[in-house]
Parts: sequence; C-alpha cells; structure tokens
Amino acid sequence: MSTTLSLYITFIVLLNIFGCVWLIRWTSKKKADEAAEGDVTGHTWDGLEEFNNPLPRWWLWLFYITIVFALVYLALFPGLGSIWKGQLGWTEISQYENEMAKADAKYGPLFAQYANTDLDALLNEPKALKMGQRIFLNYCSVCHGSDARGTTGFPNLADNDWLYGGTPEAIKASISQGRRGAMPGWQAVLQDDGVEAMAHYVVSLSGRDHDAALASKGAEQYKTLCIACHGAEGKGNFALGAPNLTDKVWLYGGSMGAIKKTISGGRNGHMPAHLDFLGSDKVHLVAAYVYSLSKK
Repeated sequence: MSTTLSLYITFIVLLNIFGCVWLIRWTSKKKADEAAEGDVTGHTWDGLEEFNNPLPRWWLWLFYITIVFALVYLALFPGLGSIWKGQLGWTEISQYENEMAKADAKYGPLFAQYANTDLDALLNEPKALKMGQRIFLNYCSVCHGSDARGTTGFPNLADNDWLYGGTPEAIKASISQGRRGAMPGWQAVLQDDGVEAMAHYVVSLSGRDHDAALASKGAEQYKTLCIACHGAEGKGNFALGAPNLTDKVWLYGGSMGAIKKTISGGRNGHMPAHLDFLGSDKVHLVAAYVYSLSKK
C-alpha cells in the first residue's frame, strides 16, 4: 500500500471519529431558540406529537464509549493503512501461522505416525485411509468431487486411467508438486477440414463409429503433429501427461464436438502443488486414499 493511500485512509478514519465527537457535543448543547424540555416541538405526524425530551445520559455515554473503543482499537491493531502497524503487531498472516502452529502441535503426531508406512501397506489401515479421505474432502473435492470421480477437465481418480501414472510414487508426486498439462491448438495448421479428419482418426483409435476415409487422412496428420506426445499407437505418455486415446475415458468429453474443440483450440490443465500447504505427512495420507480408490 502506497504512503499516499495510507495518509488518505488515516485522514478519513480520524476525521470520521472526531467528527462523531463534534456531532455529539453539538447536538447535546441547548440552543437559545430551542423549546424547553418537555415542550412540544411542533412536529406532528399521524396524530403523534414530538416532545423536546433529550436522550438518557447513559445512552449518550454509550456513544462516547464506542469512540474510545475505536481509538484504542486503532492503537492496538492496524487500521490506518501501512503507516501504523498497531501496538500488538497483529497481521492476518501471523494469526494464521500461529493457529496452524498450534494445530500442527496438536494433530501433527496423528499424521506423522503413518509417514514411514508404504502406501501399499496403508491400504490395510482403515484409520489412515479415513484421515486421508477427510483431507481430500477438505482440499481436493472442489475439483475432483466428493466421490473423487472428477468432472469435465478434472480427472476421475476412482478409475484406473492415469495421466501421469498410478504408482504410489507418481500419485505422491502429482499431489506434492502439482501438474501442468498443455496441448496446443491446431486450428491454424489443420484448418476445418484437417480438424474434422483428425477427430475421426482419434475416434477410430477407441473403436467407435467413424468415417474411414476421413480417419485415413487424419492418420497421416497424426503422425506429423501428435505422435510425439500421444505415441504411435495413441496410448499416451505418463511423462508428459498425454492421455491415452485408445480407451473410452475422456477428460474434456468424448463427443465429436468436444474432440474437435480439443484439437482446434488445445487444452490447458493445472493442478497446484500441495506440499508446502499440506506438509509431507498429510500428502502421504491423501496419496494413500487416492491410491486406494483405484484398487477397489
């Protein structure tokens, strides 16, 4: 936050506080032409008359107390931009870190007890899998769903189809380091006819109905443009996250329209890394839970 903006905020805040003090003092003074206490002021509405009766003193003092509270609060906490950090030095970051440190001290040992157990062994530990499931529901279900079956653009984790491999090591690497997959769009290279032919060839790889003539043309284009990532047989590449095109699992939809859109416009997928956020022990438990889903 710039110094100019901080000065502006400070001025507005203090002006409002002291403006309230002045307003209370000004309205509490009796004016010369004001009606005496208990007299009718002359204001009427629907048969109701307004009397000149002041607020109770305790009510007036409540206003003063709120003003004092505001000044004390601004002295202790940051509320005046970046000029004044507050006497207590509080920040939302420090509060978060303190709460996380307390949580780690209390719950960390529960996660750490499984840190040195292989994922295959954890398949026989229902308690560990339940812990991994709860972590998954908190941090992963927004994208992959509460049942881990994913949705368009987010992989199904409950089947045996993997973009980057389904071994314990690969799953832990995906969760820890994240993944970033990118497929370029080929519209400018293939044009509409080429995209159509390529789509029919891709469909043919999984044994679906297709136009054989178009698929034959698409096969030649595939060898030039797509073989490096998806392989000669279209079975994909775990190292690149290139999907297998010979099965019936489609990350962005398997309709002809969806496949054409993928070929023409490309796709970009990003899964954020979770190691720094969750810590290695929690990642280990989430990986065990995800690994268990494909073993059922």
